[in-house]
Amino acid sequence: MDKAARDFLSSLLRAPSPSGNESAHQRIWLDYVKKFAQVDTDHSGTAIGMLNPEAEFRVLIAGHSDEIAMMVKRIDDRGFVYFTNAGGIRPSLLPGLKVDILGHGGKIGGVIGFNRKSDSDTPAKPKCEDYFIDCGFSSKKEIEKYVRVGDYILYQSEPELFNNDKLVCKGLDNKTGSFIVAEVLKKLSRQKLKIGVFAASTTGEETNMRGAHSAGALIQPDMAIACDVTFNTDTPGEDAQNPSEVLLGKGPALSVGSPINRRVNELIEKAAKKHKIPYQLELTPARTCTDADKIMFTGIGVPVALVSLPLRYMHSPIEMASMKDIEAVIELLSATIAALTGKEDLRPLKP
Repeated sequence: MDKAARDFLSSLLRAPSPSGNESAHQRIWLDYVKKFAQVDTDHSGTAIGMLNPEAEFRVLIAGHSDEIAMMVKRIDDRGFVYFTNAGGIRPSLLPGLKVDILGHGGKIGGVIGFNRKSDSDTPAKPKCEDYFIDCGFSSKKEIEKYVRVGDYILYQSEPELFNNDKLVCKGLDNKTGSFIVAEVLKKLSRQKLKIGVFAASTTGEETNMRGAHSAGALIQPDMAIACDVTFNTDTPGEDAQNPSEVLLGKGPALSVGSPINRRVNELIEKAAKKHKIPYQLELTPARTCTDADKIMFTGIGVPVALVSLPLRYMHSPIEMASMKDIEAVIELLSATIAALTGKEDLRPLKP
């Protein structure tokens, strides 16, 4: 991966993009992609890059830009901030963390406070509402100059690389996917394509999947591949939680199950084998819980596949992924799409 791509990824990871206010992330994405593709946006806030958009056969690749977040719920008279979740926050991991409140009066820092309760008094399943944020103010009047109900709250985190390969930061779910679809579009921009390619950095996946639905409805693709993250099984205890084995550093995970079009998967596997790109299989028997679930129900129905980046510690304040896996996903999607002729028949059964 070249320096420009690494800098782009770091910029995306540093940009605030809570589910519902992804504009800072999307601005960076658009400014990068417009150097090699046509770009547009829609009413959901989704950013779209396009190559050969007038082609008859259209392929959509989608990675969501939003990250899990919290929102200010109320402020008490002593200036303590109470909050709720905006996405899949894990409350048990919150006490003592530093956060940024994206206040209407500017960003301010805070720490998630907790009371000195005995173990017996601690809720077995804590909620965000069981905690508060201390920003160092002593009254509601002081803090209301900066913070009000509805302001977003994000974990404080900076991207780091461990052991030359393991990327750690908040928001790898799924800023890595947004990054990957941009890089795929960049690689494909150097080739002569027989099909139209649309890369979407979607919004709202962590809460309502509004961006995936609008992208599918707007683009009306003949085929779509969602690029997201999936749970690893190679840390202690994780192997018992996942129905299929997914290992960090062993390549992207290709989903198999009811939501997935088998013909699209055959194209992906063919490209992987031809280019010797490692991949793994994971089970999604009923739903993928990703943008693929919304895209496939747009229009008359879209044949979809899901290619996922193995991820450790998903929906926690610090997640971990392999840079080698990120590059493998880019290679796999690029090879799959570059091989398309536009004549593909993706019906599982022909008359």
